[in-house]
Amino acid sequence: MKNFIQNGHMITVPAPTGGVVSGQGVIVGALFGIAATTAPEATNVEIATTGVYDLPKALATVFALGDRVAWDDAAKVIAPPAAGLYPVGVAVTAAGNGAVTVRVRLDGVATAAA
Repeated sequence: MKNFIQNGHMITVPAPTGGVVSGQGVIVGALFGIAATTAPEATNVEIATTGVYDLPKALATVFALGDRVAWDDAAKVIAPPAAGLYPVGVAVTAAGNGAVTVRVRLDGVATAAA
């Protein structure tokens, strides 16, 4: 295929306002991914759009294995799907009250704030 560019697991995007830290979630338009490196605002950074990652969540939030999850871009945490949040994947482990992270399998599909 002469028109093949890449498999799409990693995409290069401009770092958002304020920059990004390696391992942090990034929303660019309808694209969500996890920053591979730390980058200042507007510089190129590669983001992973698929895979399984431990991502931050609010202490009191509870997830069961298989729950759909969303990205809260204001708080920079995984949250249950709700208005204004970006659906990004599924919890692949349970995460109870007091846990600071939840293990998430990214969908790798376009997202939009609900």
